[in-house]
Amino acid sequence: MILYTDSALRDSGVTWLGKVPTHWSINRLGGFFIERREKVSDKDFPPLSVTKNGIVPQLETAAKTDDGDNRKGVRAGDFVINGRSDRKGSSGLSRMDGSVSLINIVLQPRNISGQFIHHLFRSYPFQEEFYRYGKGIVADLWSTNYSEMKNILIPVPSHTEQEAIAAFLDHKTALIDDLIDKRERQIELLQEQREALISREVFGNTKDPVKKIGYYINLLPGYSFPSDGFSQNENDTKLLRGINVGTDFIRWDETVYWPINKTQAVKEYALEAGDLVLGMDRPWIAQGTRVAEVKKEDLPALLVQRVCRLRAKPGLRQEFLKLVIASKEFRVYIEGDLTGISVPHISADQICSFKMRLPNETRQNTVWAHLRTQLERVDKSIRDATDVIQLLRDYRNSLISVAVTGKIDVRNWQPSSESVEESLHA
Repeated sequence: MILYTDSALRDSGVTWLGKVPTHWSINRLGGFFIERREKVSDKDFPPLSVTKNGIVPQLETAAKTDDGDNRKGVRAGDFVINGRSDRKGSSGLSRMDGSVSLINIVLQPRNISGQFIHHLFRSYPFQEEFYRYGKGIVADLWSTNYSEMKNILIPVPSHTEQEAIAAFLDHKTALIDDLIDKRERQIELLQEQREALISREVFGNTKDPVKKIGYYINLLPGYSFPSDGFSQNENDTKLLRGINVGTDFIRWDETVYWPINKTQAVKEYALEAGDLVLGMDRPWIAQGTRVAEVKKEDLPALLVQRVCRLRAKPGLRQEFLKLVIASKEFRVYIEGDLTGISVPHISADQICSFKMRLPNETRQNTVWAHLRTQLERVDKSIRDATDVIQLLRDYRNSLISVAVTGKIDVRNWQPSSESVEESLHA
């Protein structure tokens, strides 16, 4: 793998592509595809899901509509992409026949390598260009149709080079994915260790009385702020949404705001330092429970729907409450009510009905003091592994982007027996 020299590149005249190899052509996307609009039933063609990991068989537990006879047919070798902006990156080459919902665009490639366009259309630059061609009222409802998509200008190397790029990316991305899988398994083991520590200290003493958590907490679900009222002005008040709640941390890399002159009307949803916030949609991820403590640096912030705020009442320490919510016992209790739900969601009533073991406040303080250092050590390991995963994903995205847009020359690349780490740096 080597960089193309400047003399081997030319200006494509297309903003999202920049310079491309002089021997590559630039053509409209529509010249290489036939849109498949065949209506089928999921009784005859198995339902498929269009995900960020590609096209996969739909899970039995996935939410299904009553309109199973009104779907789009997919054939093995077709490329499928979800046109909605809130599903950005959900696309891929299908390896099987099946059916997808009507929001998806199904394309039959012609005179172009399917595996090459699998990587090209899943690259970050193409995704941004794809949604730039879309239409909508607000960002969350933005969508792109094939009538717009077909006008996108794409790079087209020779068929031989398309196959070389596809083979290179298949090999490299498989290695990266393997490393990501190992880190994700490491996180799962660390999370099991974390839960075991909490279970032993918080639920291990059978002499502690059993109490409903609802008697000891003040729980407030977030407010349904209308998206058309969101602000992008950093001087306004942050809105804490589900996307901002991680496992023991709050992230603000994707932030929207509420106009500061309108906050008085929703002041009851103002968060305070020390509050616990819990993501009510997908409350558990690989890294653990999506519960975090609000810090001073997170404020001012307002609580949005599908997130709840928890404050301990007298008799329950806030630190101990956080341990209870992060426990395996709480997760197992709630998960029992989530069977068959495609997007797990917990309600305020479910949270308040959970029965915990409640020692006196002196012992609660002792438990927290004993666990704090151990949990901080485990949490740091989880964060470190999560950071590595993000770096790997960023590298993967970058590698795909530079390969499919002609910034690197892989025509003479050959796979070797080097180690994973050596191959990634080659």
